[in-house]
Amino acid sequence: MSANVRRVHNNLQVHSSQILSSHQTFDFVDQFLPFPSPKSNPNSSSSINSNERRKIAVGLSRIVKSRKIYVLKAFSREFSPFLIVQLMKLLGTRETGFAFFKLAFRDYSYTTVRSCCVAAHILAAENLPFHAQDVISCVFARIGVSRSREVVGFMWAGHRKYESDFSVLDTLMRSYLNVEMGYEALGVLNKMREVGVRPSTSAINVLFKLLLRVGDYGSVWKLFRDMVRKGPFLSNYTFNTLILGFCRKGFLRIGESLLHVMRKFGCEPDVYSYNIVINANCVRGQTESALKWMRLMIATGCQPSIVTFNTVVNALCKEGNVVEARRVFDAIREVDASPNTVIYNTIMDGYVKSGDIGQANMLYQEMRKKGISPDGITFNILISGHYKYGREEDGDRLLRELSLSESFRESSSHDISIGAFCWTGRLDEAMELLESMLEKGLPLSVVAFNSVIAAYSRAGMEEKAYDAYKIMTKYGLSPSSSTCSSLIMGMSKKGRLNEARELLCKMIEKGLPINKVAFTVLLDGYFRMADLNGARSLWNEMQGRGIFPDAVAFSAFINGLSKAGLVEEAYELLSEMSRIGFVPNNFVYNSLVQGFLICGKLNEALKLEKEMREKGLLLDIFTVNLIINGFCKQGRMDLAINTFMEMHQSGLRPDIVTFNTLIWGYCKAFDMASADEVVNKMYASGWGPDITTYNICAHGFCSIRKTNRAVKMLDELIWAGLVPNTVTYNTLLNGACGDILDRALILTAKLLKMAFVPNVVTTNILLSHFCKQGMPERAVMWGQKLSEISFDFDEITYKIMAKAYHSIEKDANSTKETSRKCFFLDSLMYITYDYFCRTRPCREVHRNPVTLIESRFRGS
Repeated sequence: MSANVRRVHNNLQVHSSQILSSHQTFDFVDQFLPFPSPKSNPNSSSSINSNERRKIAVGLSRIVKSRKIYVLKAFSREFSPFLIVQLMKLLGTRETGFAFFKLAFRDYSYTTVRSCCVAAHILAAENLPFHAQDVISCVFARIGVSRSREVVGFMWAGHRKYESDFSVLDTLMRSYLNVEMGYEALGVLNKMREVGVRPSTSAINVLFKLLLRVGDYGSVWKLFRDMVRKGPFLSNYTFNTLILGFCRKGFLRIGESLLHVMRKFGCEPDVYSYNIVINANCVRGQTESALKWMRLMIATGCQPSIVTFNTVVNALCKEGNVVEARRVFDAIREVDASPNTVIYNTIMDGYVKSGDIGQANMLYQEMRKKGISPDGITFNILISGHYKYGREEDGDRLLRELSLSESFRESSSHDISIGAFCWTGRLDEAMELLESMLEKGLPLSVVAFNSVIAAYSRAGMEEKAYDAYKIMTKYGLSPSSSTCSSLIMGMSKKGRLNEARELLCKMIEKGLPINKVAFTVLLDGYFRMADLNGARSLWNEMQGRGIFPDAVAFSAFINGLSKAGLVEEAYELLSEMSRIGFVPNNFVYNSLVQGFLICGKLNEALKLEKEMREKGLLLDIFTVNLIINGFCKQGRMDLAINTFMEMHQSGLRPDIVTFNTLIWGYCKAFDMASADEVVNKMYASGWGPDITTYNICAHGFCSIRKTNRAVKMLDELIWAGLVPNTVTYNTLLNGACGDILDRALILTAKLLKMAFVPNVVTTNILLSHFCKQGMPERAVMWGQKLSEISFDFDEITYKIMAKAYHSIEKDANSTKETSRKCFFLDSLMYITYDYFCRTRPCREVHRNPVTLIESRFRGS
């Protein structure tokens, strides 16, 4: 190609790209606006979303077709208040008119702001007060707090030509409230009082909500006193707003007191008042108090609604008290209320989670007999329960029943089909089905995506969870609080806590629905990674953002502190939890009992057990097992057996953990005869030994140098159909290394045939035996080899290595190798080292999920 031809070709390319670029930047709407787009971004449309832009385009097209394009041409030359009002009315709906105003209001000069104020006056004069509030709200949001005072002055000075004192001040007050400028709204309210105008009750209620949300309780009570003295009259809605606001902030007692004083101000508590207080008690775990309020409600002649019953039933089911939940459910017919799908779902979910799938099925049949239609949640609960408890045939039957149901919504049936794949672990198939349905235009809800995202997150495949999230937002579905919690759970499980924290903050900034569950999931993640500072900072941030911890969050925090050995701090948190009004349950007390036992403080653990009884909590099998374990750790086997006998008297049946704990206690005390007696009791109680039982007994026999008996245990567990695990391998390997060499070789050969997977414990056993048998330099040599392949040592490994170095320094001639024993240990160490070399994990490159969230909003 010649130089001239190339030059022409390049010029054509540049010219065509310029044409294409100008075509892409052309905006149909901009030609009708008096102000050009900002130079920094010619395509700027951040003030409106794509849906609003579409509505504007349709509305402008209608104006052009109706031969009123002269209005558009005139407005394109000058930002006139009369023309903008005319256009907002011609666009039809309030939403489209306001969207057009937001797009047109690009210049914040004094002249343009005054024109907006005049436009608001005109709209109010034409009996369009909400349009006027929209205009002034937008102006306030764009020009900021300081300049907004100029707007107030101008609006007040010239309002009498267009509207009354009340009208203009009400517009200003509501506009401030719309953009959450609460203190400025209070200033307008004071102006109303000064000129003798009574503010509207609805505006004051909005102001109450805003002040309560920011925590300005002084202004709340001052505003309340002004209403009592100066009006407007207090209403049920006002009281309910205050009760709800204080309860959400954790001030339950204030909310309850407000309900009690309502009658003094001529207001009778209604079903909403009681429901707010009942729900607040349930959230704090005070179901007994919630039931008392429910009884008081009925006694005062206020009939509970189905929402009341559902709130209490849901709280009782979450506590695991399905028996009491069923009593409340059955009481619905006594007050002539009709159960609906929601409450049936709640009680069925309670039964499924308690393992009673039979009762859940009976409720489903009852529901259908009464003509109450099940929904997608109903089938989700039942089918997931069937699959969870190994009743796949019943789950398949329900799916077939669903496919034949004509009354069931199509979107719900698709949601369940996808959910069914997730429950059976067929996640990729679920995703393929979901994408196929979207391509075919079949309706899907956020439930289907939540099923896939939650399943991927639980399986540790957080990247695929984010892929599902991106597809979800691409198709215009808004994430729910469950979506956000699942995404954070996936990252927390992988230890990517900093990214999860950053993601949580970005989600809050973007206005995505975040609930306490997301914080609790992340809090639990910090404790699992032993990051106490991260957990504490998150706890403080949670309260700083106005998200008050609930009983579950308190439980997670107490459990985490207890496991970390900070039982004193955990106990202080228990006191704070009780002081606020939450009722600690068995989980909280068990966490503390376990924490005290970890620290060797058995007496404190026993005091907590006594406190549980005094507070009316029934000890569960987990609590009793903890106490027995505490006695066994201290070698007090007589008290352990006494506790074992007492649990029978209290109606508790021992489980496999109970028996294994007692066996371990006797093995620890080298009393294998008593351990055998407990094994016999285990058989008599209907339990068979599991792999843990065999591992404990094998360790016991190895401890008293009866390696032959330990080997027999290995044969017995294989004969019983159990699969030996790494603990079995390490236990017997430890016994073999300390035994006579000939027997050790026979046992080791048997172990190697089983292809066990070694771990850091295996390494520690072999390194410690090098040191015990006078070969510290071999321990150091293998330790260096392992460090070269980036093997993760634990604290015990470092202690063994330190001991080896110390032995070498103490006596350089301390080596007393037996060549055959050295070869034996070296062979085992080489096999272990070779396995770690072959299975070294590759470093994963993770995509940052925060960029995914941000890109989603940039694209919308």
